[in-house]
Amino acid sequence: MRISVASDSLDGVASNLIFEIEKRGHTVIAHGALTDERADWAWCCSRAAEDVVSGAADQAIVCCWTGTGASIAANKIAGIRAALCPDAATAAGARQWNDANVLAISLRLISAPLLEEILDAWFAASASLDENDQANIAYLSEIEN
Repeated sequence: MRISVASDSLDGVASNLIFEIEKRGHTVIAHGALTDERADWAWCCSRAAEDVVSGAADQAIVCCWTGTGASIAANKIAGIRAALCPDAATAAGARQWNDANVLAISLRLISAPLLEEILDAWFAASASLDENDQANIAYLSEIEN
């Protein structure tokens, strides 16, 4: 998969992120502090989300100190369902029940081993085929428009 990745700083696990994603066989499109682009969270995280909507990326991973700003910026882009995930179970649930297409993480909270667990859970999970779960996702598209 093509994964767009954005971080507003190189703190915490940000410097490990690209390596960990590529180690799992994915291609990375980098933004923000991971490149020479504008690194402010609103700019870089929305840019990663735009990559998903445009089809340049299949999913995105966005991060900032708390992860909150990253998720807010990504969720401002129509068609994005960004989930702030502090652990592997939340990441798996976000993919399964919410069909989240953007993973938001906190650079402050996430350790290197926890990052690996979160990424493994995120990439292993897929959207639920349950009728109620799909109805919720469809409704999100309705209210977004």
